[in-house]
Amino acid sequence: METVRPCGCKGIRTCLICEKEYNISKPDLFKQLKRLNSYVYCPECNKAWPGWDVEIFKEHPNHEGNPISYPGVYIKTDFLNDDEANKLMKDLDDIPWEISQSGRRKQNFGPKCNFKKRRLRLGLFNGFPKTTKFVQDKLAQDRLLIDFKTIEQCTLEYTPERGASIDPHIDDCWIWGERIVTVNVIGDSVLTMTSYRESKLRYNLEDVAKYPSVVSSIISNDELILNPSENIIVRLPMPAKSLMVLYGAARYDWEHAVLREDIDSRRVCIAYREFTPPYLPLGEYFDEAKEILDKAQNFW
Repeated sequence: METVRPCGCKGIRTCLICEKEYNISKPDLFKQLKRLNSYVYCPECNKAWPGWDVEIFKEHPNHEGNPISYPGVYIKTDFLNDDEANKLMKDLDDIPWEISQSGRRKQNFGPKCNFKKRRLRLGLFNGFPKTTKFVQDKLAQDRLLIDFKTIEQCTLEYTPERGASIDPHIDDCWIWGERIVTVNVIGDSVLTMTSYRESKLRYNLEDVAKYPSVVSSIISNDELILNPSENIIVRLPMPAKSLMVLYGAARYDWEHAVLREDIDSRRVCIAYREFTPPYLPLGEYFDEAKEILDKAQNFW
């Protein structure tokens, strides 16, 4: 079904509402992934330990089994305090929600992007809600986000009632930069990572080789460990009030997904995106992006 359904889904994207209404069946990704060897990333020791249940990370330092290195992930628990999270949620709920695909709702502030045709335009973008400014201010204080210039801020809501999820994907590499930033406001959840070995034409991955690494200029080279080559699953904990940044290998070599089975309560997160180097000052296409970067300084 290529037309947009009343629930917001279209094409292969579905939620519990349209699956029931239109008798849609789809492969059980959860069961497929559980058959593979899986690891859970611990933000305290920066290692991934054997297992599926993400609660494993709370056992630190008493992990069991042989860990693997999993580069390109930074998780800061309690990035927000209780008062900040509660106030932020109240303010977010004062902003109109729009239906989205796969059972999600969203609030999106950013330019219009056509990833297939590589077209960028300002659209109606005029900056971000003033009530969310303090989050961007807190991001700017983290060393991994030095010079991070937010040009898209997207709030996403997941609920178990709609079977909300997001299928495995890599964020577009033509326009969105190396650091993929998520602040998980409420609702503990999990990001499930699967290694990507298909065409570099998909997601505009072929462009990545043209860009200098932003993060390698911030962290030492010995932190940039090579990716494991096995066909494995890595589960990244996303506790409420936490910050997650994907970069390097985790950003470009792995697809990430939120499985509906990992949504057992309302989850609200805010995703932040930056431009790729060609659209930043001194870049080849800066003239196309300058007005957008200027608007991104506005908080209304």
